[in-house]
Amino acid sequence: MRIRRPRLPRTRTGQRRLVQAVMAACVLALLPATWLYVSTADRLRTTADAPRTEVAVVFGAGLWNGEPSPYLAHRLDAAVRLYRAGRIRAVLVTGDNSRQDYDEPDAMRAYLTRHGVPDGRIVSDYAGFDTWDSCVRAKKIFGVDRALLISQGFHIRRAVALCEAAGVASYGIGVDAKHDATWYYGGTREVFAAGKAALDAVFRPGPRFLGPKEPGLARALAAGR
Repeated sequence: MRIRRPRLPRTRTGQRRLVQAVMAACVLALLPATWLYVSTADRLRTTADAPRTEVAVVFGAGLWNGEPSPYLAHRLDAAVRLYRAGRIRAVLVTGDNSRQDYDEPDAMRAYLTRHGVPDGRIVSDYAGFDTWDSCVRAKKIFGVDRALLISQGFHIRRAVALCEAAGVASYGIGVDAKHDATWYYGGTREVFAAGKAALDAVFRPGPRFLGPKEPGLARALAAGR
């Protein structure tokens, strides 16, 4: 069975309409990414000028042999610096624990405690399966109203926009990352993820798993008073 190749328009009018259609499709595809940049323009900070707040949220970024990947380690290092500088009082680590042999939150907790953050100041969200779920659960399950969000630069705008949509007043800390294949993959992925983010922000679906409210964050904050 022969597959026919699509034929390009032969007339100038047809070619012009094809170009216009392609341009319109490109504009529509880039609208969500543009929304992310515009809506978060004044919400990005560094560890040096981050506003003081009670909670930092660190998003999972994969494990290597049970330990935080280099990208995740950079995020956790930023949380350590913020804690040592007195800019935060507790850390919410949110990640994937959908199976027994993969536990991002516990690996993140262990890394933070090894670097000087007291265990009692760390709270784990084991159902942060994606950015939207993490933001919704931070608000509804852990009672976070305001937070510093920590991720790589290519992801932090989406995290801020989604947490704002979920009701968490947020500032983003975009940590440095080596521009390797993972960085380029992440940046490319964000172009497509922006579309889902826009839909999440508009329709606000429930997370994959919600569950009951958890008092861990309130206890972590009360312990330092």
